[in-house]
Amino acid sequence: MAERHTRFLGELAAQLRVDTVRAAAAAGSGHPTSSMSAAELMAVLFARHLRYDFGDPGNPANDHLVFSKGHASPLLYSLFKAAGAITDEELLTFRKRGSRLEGHPTPRLPWVDVATGSLGQGLPVGVGVAMAGRLERLPYRVWVLCGDSELAEGSIWEAAEHAGHTGLDNLVAIVDVNRLGQHGPTRHGWDTGAYARRFGAFGWHPIEVDGHDPDRIDEAYQEALATRGRPVVILARTRKGAGVRAVEDREGAHGKPLKEPEVAIAELGGPRDLRVRLRPPEYAGEPYRFESGGPLTLPEYKVGDKVATRSAYGEALAALGAARGDVVALDGEVADSTKAEEFARAFPERFFEMYIAEQQLVAAAMGLGVRGWVPYAATFAAFLTRAYDFIRMAGVSGSPIRLVGSHAGVSIGEDGPSQMGLEDLAMMRAVYGSTVLYPCDANQAAALTAEMADLGGVSYLRTTRGATPVVHQPGERFPVGGSCVLRRSPSDRATIVAAGITVHEALAAAETLAAEGVQVGVLDMYSVKPIDTAVLVEAATTTGNLITVEDHRPEGGLGDAVLDAVRELGPRVVKLAVHGMPGSATPEEQLADARIDRHAIVAAVKRLIQG
Repeated sequence: MAERHTRFLGELAAQLRVDTVRAAAAAGSGHPTSSMSAAELMAVLFARHLRYDFGDPGNPANDHLVFSKGHASPLLYSLFKAAGAITDEELLTFRKRGSRLEGHPTPRLPWVDVATGSLGQGLPVGVGVAMAGRLERLPYRVWVLCGDSELAEGSIWEAAEHAGHTGLDNLVAIVDVNRLGQHGPTRHGWDTGAYARRFGAFGWHPIEVDGHDPDRIDEAYQEALATRGRPVVILARTRKGAGVRAVEDREGAHGKPLKEPEVAIAELGGPRDLRVRLRPPEYAGEPYRFESGGPLTLPEYKVGDKVATRSAYGEALAALGAARGDVVALDGEVADSTKAEEFARAFPERFFEMYIAEQQLVAAAMGLGVRGWVPYAATFAAFLTRAYDFIRMAGVSGSPIRLVGSHAGVSIGEDGPSQMGLEDLAMMRAVYGSTVLYPCDANQAAALTAEMADLGGVSYLRTTRGATPVVHQPGERFPVGGSCVLRRSPSDRATIVAAGITVHEALAAAETLAAEGVQVGVLDMYSVKPIDTAVLVEAATTTGNLITVEDHRPEGGLGDAVLDAVRELGPRVVKLAVHGMPGSATPEEQLADARIDRHAIVAAVKRLIQG
């Protein structure tokens, strides 16, 4: 590289450090030292290799840059300033109320794909974005800046294995090996060889480099771009706080503004106002999309037949895939159980086996969503708990992902508590902007599967293992936020509110009570979030007695959603839920033991109206 280019890159790196120090000083907080270590790495990337049009962030040919070490946000924002995307005045609003420049990056900025800051997530999401590139047949690159501390996260190695196994050669991980974490040295310190051996074992092409030498960094990026058939990891030895003697390679400086910022700025040569003109994308075409097959024709099921809602999900997803070429499916090696195998058989090029790596399963769905695909990701409801931090961050990002949890509740039967999703409704309700759906029969499950396709944010469909009677007519609509009144009369003494498997127990209980001269209403509350407040308020004000019944823990599920909707009206509410620790038993025995079956509902209604 010509000497003048090397000098410019050195000056640009210095500017990035100065602006990082200034931004953190103005905020009174932040992570300047973690940003300073990667200044040359990002200066060379922006000035010579990243292909991106800041004027058109939606350009499908743009490269993607993900800051997995999201706490280095001052560096990212300083890069945006150098590219002319933000002003110096906006840079100094860092971390202030109302600013787009938050403590960790979020998609409030149009050049940020996903929120980061929870470590170990950027690389797995980057894998998903790279997977999309293959579907779209576009030559864009995915660059992910990682910290060395986050390489202790298991999610990093789920990503490493998937990318290596599938040969994602459009993915480049840049690891800022600055030796120091928040509390002290990292596990491997500056031993880049230790990381190289690990990544190499997963099928990556590792490149070790001095992270403060622009020429060597440039050569590493050129080698990365020339590598075929393997993802690349650049392991850059750097110094935390580089350029300022007071903090360079010193413990105890993490996550704090510099004590003497003006002295540090002077040591770095003072402020600069360099501008970087990024290279535009080299491809002007549109991303490949699979052909759509015409109007959606969902499967239909005859009232009275017994069909598992998980089976209806699989068949509906295949129908949706036929109608829409943008739908993709992912599964965690349980497609024969979740019934995602129906989609896999019909559209193998749009189905992704993610194996038993639930964090990567959700992250890949997020990455595909970044590129405009419509991802459905399925596994057992219980196993989605392992990926909850990714789901939480998907909520922060506003990522349009559709999650499906099968084998929910004690009704799975003999497999026992390790396989039972009993916390999933609470977990999903707590996610910002989420939608939580729990169908009771096959027609409802099919309709809700299709309904999810156009939802924003995180949506969740809970399906049941066993076959249940079809109670809704084919073609019936089930809008999000709605419910179904299955039974109601002017003489109702109480209203039973159920969802999923317990709807059938509620209907049976209502029949038993009616035979004894006690009338009760039954609500199918298939939309747990948002919940049908209007219908619940009507029930609360007419009968005054509500019994909620759910195959879920009592905390945070259907019962709490109902209470939130009617609490101020003061009705009597009894929550039937799974309190004890289940063992192995048949589905019918499990429902009885948990006291959420028809007999328990009958007893609860009698206690309530006689009390």
